[in-house]
Amino acid sequence: MSFAKDFAWGVATAAYQIEGGAYAGDKGLNVWDVGSATKGRIFEGHTGDTACDHYRRFREDVALMKKFGIKHYRLSVNWARLIPAGTGKVSEEGKRFYLALLDEMKRAGIKPWITLFHWDYPYALYLKGGWLNGDSPAWFEEYAAVCAELFGGYTDRIILINEPQCFIGLGHYSGVHAPFLKLPASEAMRAAHNVLLACGRAERRVRAICGDSVKIGTAQAYWPAIPLREEDYELAERETFACREDFGSAAIWLDTALSGKYPEDYAAWQKREGFTYPASDMEIIRCRYDFCGLNTYSGNYVTAGDGKTDFLTPKPSVPKTDMRWNVYPDSMYYGAKFIFDRYRLPVVYTENGVALTEWKTAEGEIPDDMRIDYTKRYLRSLHRAAQEITVEGYFHWSFIDNFEWAEGFSKKFGLIYCDPETGERIPKKSAFWYQKVIESNGEEIFK
Repeated sequence: MSFAKDFAWGVATAAYQIEGGAYAGDKGLNVWDVGSATKGRIFEGHTGDTACDHYRRFREDVALMKKFGIKHYRLSVNWARLIPAGTGKVSEEGKRFYLALLDEMKRAGIKPWITLFHWDYPYALYLKGGWLNGDSPAWFEEYAAVCAELFGGYTDRIILINEPQCFIGLGHYSGVHAPFLKLPASEAMRAAHNVLLACGRAERRVRAICGDSVKIGTAQAYWPAIPLREEDYELAERETFACREDFGSAAIWLDTALSGKYPEDYAAWQKREGFTYPASDMEIIRCRYDFCGLNTYSGNYVTAGDGKTDFLTPKPSVPKTDMRWNVYPDSMYYGAKFIFDRYRLPVVYTENGVALTEWKTAEGEIPDDMRIDYTKRYLRSLHRAAQEITVEGYFHWSFIDNFEWAEGFSKKFGLIYCDPETGERIPKKSAFWYQKVIESNGEEIFK
């Protein structure tokens, strides 16, 4: 009942959410550093200026990972910490930090999965237009090359971008995430197009530097449709990849990158909005990925109605997380199947976890039994998928309680408790359970 022998069990974080050190040394500002300082944007005025203070306490955190048997750690690089102006001179202090972190992981026997961009866009480049600037793909390619040169010898997995659905859809279209823009659809499409160009250029550049020693992918915010009945399977698959005049569909980012052609429904929306681009751009956008990274927390049940698709309203008995997301473990099985059938690439769940309302008890413990229950259910669903398709890994979100973007520190996702004021770290009950999952290669989830 275990997973494949080489299955990657890991944990995940993101630079801005844990590092802190926002003004340390010559680090450049990013859009979250600047945007979170504006009153009303972030829950109760929280910022990531200090976050988990990982910038100073990374050795302690790596030691905790080692203690709990974690062998794979998905982390991201803060672009502006490494290259303060976004392009040009590399920060010696920033480089020293990341190399020290990777060296510490190497000594602990932990393999890094490095995400190049997890939303913390350099503010200096934002002032030049950010993803709207036609030079932004070249800026990202340069940054990716620096990362490949510095870190390629430490890792065999590089994730180019994390959740373009969010930093474009929420950051440039609905305005609830940094850089907090509410652009017309055609301009948000321009930003999205430049992101795809950036990935195409970066993929080739990283391969040119690292060769076949590094596998490359992206991490998608992925909430699949789930069939209510067996006969709804094909319907759910279609709905999973449909564009609903937003930027949420994985097909916008994966179909386009892997085929060099936008999905028909998204292309129709582009036409209605008057967005055009040179045909030659698609030659740059089309690239090769070695795996599909999926960040899945829930999904939506669907069934065939009277000539239409019915998206089912959850019954009152359906559990909800502290993010008000429905607990739907089947999203793992069907989501993995749909992706694999469409792209024929190995699947890695680069994020999955649960936010709970929890706090340290008077005895100094965090008995997060519902996190164990949630993860067990989702992993059982993933195990079912792994019997039918190629699933290479699972990364629990998150290793440690962190700055949860617009929600500040109000949402607790971690296996490790972290007090944002004191930096105190306490392993939760789930951390000890996840250790057993890793040690048993998944057999623990069936107990």
